[in-house]
Amino acid sequence: MTDLNPLSSPVSGVRPTGLSRRGFLRGVGATGAAAAGAGLLAACGSDEGGSDTGSSGNTDKILNFANWPLYIDTKRVSGTKTYPTLERFQSDTGIQVNYTEPVNDNEEYFAKIRPILAADKDVGVDSFVLTDWMASKLINLTWLEKLDKANIPNFDNLTTTLKSPTFDPNRDYSLPWQSGVTGIAYDSSLTGEVSSITDLLTNPDLNGGITVLKEMRDTMGLILLDQGSNPADFTADEWASAIAALQAAKDSGQIRQFTGNNYAQLLAKGDIAACIAWSGDVIQLQFDNPNIKFVIPDAGGMLWSDNMLVPINAQHKANAETWMNYYYDPVNAAELAAWVNYICPVDGAQEELAKTQPKLAENPLIFPSQDDYALLSIFRALTDDEETQFAAEYQDIAV
Repeated sequence: MTDLNPLSSPVSGVRPTGLSRRGFLRGVGATGAAAAGAGLLAACGSDEGGSDTGSSGNTDKILNFANWPLYIDTKRVSGTKTYPTLERFQSDTGIQVNYTEPVNDNEEYFAKIRPILAADKDVGVDSFVLTDWMASKLINLTWLEKLDKANIPNFDNLTTTLKSPTFDPNRDYSLPWQSGVTGIAYDSSLTGEVSSITDLLTNPDLNGGITVLKEMRDTMGLILLDQGSNPADFTADEWASAIAALQAAKDSGQIRQFTGNNYAQLLAKGDIAACIAWSGDVIQLQFDNPNIKFVIPDAGGMLWSDNMLVPINAQHKANAETWMNYYYDPVNAAELAAWVNYICPVDGAQEELAKTQPKLAENPLIFPSQDDYALLSIFRALTDDEETQFAAEYQDIAV
């Protein structure tokens, strides 16, 4: 077991309250635009898609970017909400950013853009941020533009561990915005250490006192690992064995409920003793309760990324690539990571953050060691038939 519990008190300059990006993944509607002067871009494409003369984005100094809520650094200045790195990007490049936060759920956002992309039209944004498995689906549908890495020289700063995912082995179409770990969180004042998924799902002392995630890939990925299977390359029989273990845990009463981010509130209040959790949320909980621990289970944890993607027919593709390059500068990446508290995918950012917030720079939930990374797996892409079957089987248990 790898125990990742680096923080027991707030660090100066770090966002100590509020929910992380994943905290808003379910149950919070999209907010308005973040950048000054930005208009909300509902994913509603048009034949024109903007005034640019082509999809390269070399004419208009505009970038339309869609992200999840609370997934960029903010600051209050004289009562006004500002966006330091974004505003520097605008100043440095002259590119006006229409930054919006409509991505509340991968499937929900996909449902909005699917008919537009299927009609070979512009969805109205030049780049959006979606999780690995949805990025894989869009790549397979050929609905993404190939990145011009000549416009992204800082691509070389992408940490080695994330450079070759199975769904995009050369990172031709995707570049991580932030990453995270799915593992086990527990309250050490209520239980001893919980070091494995077997322990979580079968320890009678925890009966009725645990939660697991509604996210199929997170929960099932951990169970597959616990059973000695590889989430990046598993068989139908291995899936059946893992889903049977989940069913048994539910039938025994071990699992109190399947949750979205609300596990964080349950853990904070002491209503549960342990749960499957996302790393960034646990950092937030540790500011108020140092008894809350996060561990990568003995058999390993799940690694995921939320990726910057460029849809087909994007009107300002080169501007999107300029944006990617900017956030892969270690100085800018460090400032972003200090606020969102998820894994920073940019090499060199840890050293930059150490100059201003050394304790935060040592946090393995933001900057995992190579030994930590070696314990993490990425859930493989599913075929359409597998997606239908596995999701149905999982939802039958998770209701």
